[in-house]
Amino acid sequence: MTRRGLMRMLPLTALAVLMTFALLVTAPAWSQSSSADRQQGTASGAGMQAASAVSTILYFPLKAAFSICGGIVGGLAYVFSGGSGQAAKNIWIPSMYGTYIITPEHLSGDRAVRFLGVAADSEGTTGESEPVR
Repeated sequence: MTRRGLMRMLPLTALAVLMTFALLVTAPAWSQSSSADRQQGTASGAGMQAASAVSTILYFPLKAAFSICGGIVGGLAYVFSGGSGQAAKNIWIPSMYGTYIITPEHLSGDRAVRFLGVAADSEGTTGESEPVR
């Protein structure tokens, strides 16, 4: 294959990798039960699912790009700070943690969308915010 052919394939390959990653990440979100389960099978529930899918399609690339850039900058901070893990974590945690997938709970206000992540506490949370009550 020529160099020009490889350059044409690069965007398609990147898109395929991104979509595969998005599908792998969304599977756990679909399996969670919540207050949206009460609406399952209704027109309103289908609308919320569709809206969350469209929202995720728009939101995920921005969050993923922010996370990747944060990973790179955190790595540079680690190197230029003389190997300070804390300096790197101060960049990695806000950029890499947080909400990646918009669910119906996010749209209905039952759970907050966190673009910037927070450190997990000792109880084993994932940096995602708890439901708003």
